[in-house]
Amino acid sequence: MTAASPSAPLPTTLAAAMAQQRTPEQARARRLLAWRERLTSLWTPPVLVALACVPYTLVVQYAPPAAAWAQPAMKGFGLVMVAYFLALLVFRNLSAKERALRPLRYEAGELLEEGDRLLRKPQVQAKLEAGTPARLAEQALRVEGACVAGEAEALRRELKALEDLTAQHLGAFRKQTTWDSVGGIVKLLLFALAFRTAAVEPYRIPSGSMLPTLEIGDHVLVNKFIYGVRLPFLNVVPFVLVRAPTRGDVVVFNNPVDESKDLIKRVVGVPGDVVELNDGVVSINGQVQARRSVDPRFTVHNLVEGGDWFDQQEALFEEDLSGVSHAVLQMSERTPRHEGPYVVPPGHVFVLGDNRDNSSDSRHGLGGPGGYNRAQFVPYGHIKGKAMVVWMSLGYQGLLHGVFGGTGLRVDRFFEPVR
Repeated sequence: MTAASPSAPLPTTLAAAMAQQRTPEQARARRLLAWRERLTSLWTPPVLVALACVPYTLVVQYAPPAAAWAQPAMKGFGLVMVAYFLALLVFRNLSAKERALRPLRYEAGELLEEGDRLLRKPQVQAKLEAGTPARLAEQALRVEGACVAGEAEALRRELKALEDLTAQHLGAFRKQTTWDSVGGIVKLLLFALAFRTAAVEPYRIPSGSMLPTLEIGDHVLVNKFIYGVRLPFLNVVPFVLVRAPTRGDVVVFNNPVDESKDLIKRVVGVPGDVVELNDGVVSINGQVQARRSVDPRFTVHNLVEGGDWFDQQEALFEEDLSGVSHAVLQMSERTPRHEGPYVVPPGHVFVLGDNRDNSSDSRHGLGGPGGYNRAQFVPYGHIKGKAMVVWMSLGYQGLLHGVFGGTGLRVDRFFEPVR
């Protein structure tokens, strides 16, 4: 180890003292170990996917033709990350050396972080004997060296020595760190809450009301800021950030009839619109929305709640809703009927499921009591955000479906844009 230069300032933190004593070779080995720890963390694959999702989502949302090349590229990347995650699981569980070293390295990191946090406090510095940070740093570097060497017994021995030294010099101040720990947890929770409130939130598709656009078991990412930051529990959006909900948007919202549930539907009517349906064909303000038949006997896969998958045949149409083209389903054999008119009040939207004859939507009171006798609109303040992309799918006949009762990992649904 190198001695501190006579002209160098005396270190006042553990990290600074270690930096002064660390040789260039030790610094290089420490960086390599840090990268190794990052690359073998189970968090690395999902974090990489999350980071890649940001530009991908922007591309497919604002430049839809780019999805032709962006989706296959993202899907391939996602599959590589799944394989990476599985390889890490196998490595971490089958390697006896890795199983022994990982908890010890974690304990070392926690102990070093605690020592550094304590030494940063002025009241601690004022009461310490001169040279204490340097003595702690010397032992901490031995711990670091054992981590780099990958010797479990040596690491356990050096950790015990550092723990004893820390208790000797800093034990009287450790009781002061309780609030530090609680404060750190509170900060983390507040950050997570702010992120989910204002940025992106995942949502799982629980039913077939949005078939075939969204399938049961799809997990979608919801853009929380496009319509404005919603204040949870108050169901208020103080101001619009990008734009208000428009026709064709697929939105996740807190059900105003039953606030214990969130629903996902397509916006069909905005404030002031008059919406009617004639045998399934949508009219808005007297303008018939174009619709063409695609397949009169299209098969979709539905799921009995808590039960088994079953095939369901319906008529598939392509609907153009004010320029937004998307698929809708309708029962092949049904009695022609007229629904509406529904007049959308200010500050609300009218929503429908794409599986039109199997959806508790605005026509049917959003599934509330007596819903089939009255319409129910969705207030802006209840809308959580716009569904953007399917980031994962655990659905019908995916990978390993034989083990999990017909449900498996649907690789073909990875990163499917929500249209």
